[in-house]
Amino acid sequence: MGEIRLPRHMFLWSMSVIYMFAFASLYVQIPGLYGNDGILPARWQMRYTGKSLLEQLRDSPTLLWLGPRLGLDTQQGMELICLLGTLLAFGAMVLEPLRDSLIFFCLWALYLSLYQVGQVFLYFQWDNLLLEAGFLTILIAPLNLFRSRATLKYHDSITFWLTRWLLFRLMFASGVVKLTSRCPTWWGLTALTYHYETQCIPTPLAWYAHQFPMWIQKLSVVGTYVIEIAIALLFFAPIRSLRLGAFYFQVLLQVLIILTGNYNFFNLLTIALCFSLLDDDQVNSWCGHGKKKKYKSWMQTLFYWGALLIELAAYILIIYWTVVYFEIQINWEQKSVSSKTAFNYHEFIHWLKLVTIPTIWMGVLSLTWELVTAMFKCASVRGVFWKLWSTIQWAIFATAAVGMFTVSLVPYTFIEYDANSRLWPGIRKVYDVVDRYQLVNSYGLFRRMTGVGGRPEVVIEGSIDKETWTEIQFMYKPGNISAPLPWVTPHQPRLDWQMWFAALGPHTQSPWFTALVHRLLQGKKDEVINLIQVDESQYPFSQQPPAFIRAKLYKYWFTEMSDGPNPQNWWRRQFVEEFYPTVFLGDPTLDAMLSQFGLKDKGPLKRTMDAFVPVVLRHVRDYVRSLTGPQVLWALFLTGIAICLLKTLSGRTPRGSKPKSTVSESKPKKTKDTAGATVKKDQGKKKEDLTANDGENSEEQMVDSEKSTKKRK
Repeated sequence: MGEIRLPRHMFLWSMSVIYMFAFASLYVQIPGLYGNDGILPARWQMRYTGKSLLEQLRDSPTLLWLGPRLGLDTQQGMELICLLGTLLAFGAMVLEPLRDSLIFFCLWALYLSLYQVGQVFLYFQWDNLLLEAGFLTILIAPLNLFRSRATLKYHDSITFWLTRWLLFRLMFASGVVKLTSRCPTWWGLTALTYHYETQCIPTPLAWYAHQFPMWIQKLSVVGTYVIEIAIALLFFAPIRSLRLGAFYFQVLLQVLIILTGNYNFFNLLTIALCFSLLDDDQVNSWCGHGKKKKYKSWMQTLFYWGALLIELAAYILIIYWTVVYFEIQINWEQKSVSSKTAFNYHEFIHWLKLVTIPTIWMGVLSLTWELVTAMFKCASVRGVFWKLWSTIQWAIFATAAVGMFTVSLVPYTFIEYDANSRLWPGIRKVYDVVDRYQLVNSYGLFRRMTGVGGRPEVVIEGSIDKETWTEIQFMYKPGNISAPLPWVTPHQPRLDWQMWFAALGPHTQSPWFTALVHRLLQGKKDEVINLIQVDESQYPFSQQPPAFIRAKLYKYWFTEMSDGPNPQNWWRRQFVEEFYPTVFLGDPTLDAMLSQFGLKDKGPLKRTMDAFVPVVLRHVRDYVRSLTGPQVLWALFLTGIAICLLKTLSGRTPRGSKPKSTVSESKPKKTKDTAGATVKKDQGKKKEDLTANDGENSEEQMVDSEKSTKKRK
């Protein structure tokens, strides 16, 4: 692999964009989810027990403890955190000097503060993934705030390697848990025949993907296993082309998921992690600036052909094992491909036991290679002082990388019990200490396929007279069978997502649903109702809150292609049962459930001061209130892209124009007698520069100087 300057730059820029999406998406939902009149007020999580600030931060690490000192209540504190996070991330997106480790530390601390009080609406795997990737970004980003140019350090490859390990844990575990869960749809290769219509918020393309014949759906499941399990093992291959091939396979999977499902920033974050598989040469080749390697010696040619043969052998083995273990056969007459799982659960568990520990050692060897390579680069630095300074930096970041890798083994080995039990107890103790900060997490997406007998969906109905009932339609989740399927990415409507989870069981398993019903009866227009419909004309009770509310459970299915390629109805549905009983304000049943779940208002709300910060927050909220989440996110993103393009275009030299003359060019030509002395003087100056430049740019300047000297020779 070559240098990683460009992939690292792409990763830092992508993390800035993803942070911006995450903060802005949550900001528009705070009043309805966590506001003082929201579904789960965050102030209930902030229990002021008289402890000192340090003790409160230790028990619950969130910056919201500072809110009262600024004259802010908990809701305003969350809004301020989201706005600060959005502004910092937007600034890092458009300004390279702001992609600094201090800025990313602030972004990570701000998001962790929200996570601590987020309760059920922030307990998603992508929130954990963002916190873990965000902490790694602190180690990867340079520490050169407000400098015009990011410097290249010899330890960058070590810290950047941690994202590759995180990507491996994410993908490998996601593939393994599909089989360890014993879900019959994953074992029968029929999971995707249900997935497209049963996922939380399908896109319009999901309807068309659902119409594919069964053999394509089964083959797609096989491809998912291959990409998530087999291809993931190539992340640490010693051959560059194998890593690049793994990159394109992973990006292909993520793009297909983005096209068929609204999964907010999760897939974008996974693609950003995939940049750790690239190098500068590959990125340059996308822009047409790639260099063709010329092999002059017979040894280089031999290595090239040997690597090519190993690459072909690896892909042939993957294809062979795929055909054998999934019994893939081509039926030329019917123009289809048949496939089925040719191994059982116990055989797979036995294989997992054999492979889990070797994958850990694979990571150890790969990390060791990065450590040794970076150490030799530090040893090759000229000058005793700079050699010592580079070695100290290498030691610090190498220790951090080894520590992060070691602690991550605890959640990684959750996929296999024997491997987890063999870990050193000291590692588990360290993991227990850092667990509250979400530095390392376990993953396993789409463990079981839900909605096999039809997609369960909760439909809320309201009435004024208890005789005429009107359905309350959400902006994004399925309800009206003829409503078009939305494009929501990268926004995540968290209430719509929790409605999907609520439909999977009785309402008692989702206590927040009772709070939602209570707020709808109260008619909390600027809070909860905004989560359901921003446009008042689309909400049937915008003029008067419903006097009665109930909820029904339906089963939804996609309509078939026989209805036409552009169907009038995207869904068909069937009533199943009553999900939530009919209730009204003052209803003893409703009051009893609110008390049972601890959802009753806990005392009067303290009024905040009319200070500068609360007033500004109210003005910003009034401006954003009428906008939907996707509108806010895309407005920010397109504005940032426009600024980046303007900066790029303004920095280019117009075609046909000559660059400005330097000072040396403006001086008169020297005579032949003084030319030699001038050259020697210049060379002496360059040697002095190599030993007397500043500490931050010394390593990069020495590398550039060596390259220029070779070119002159």
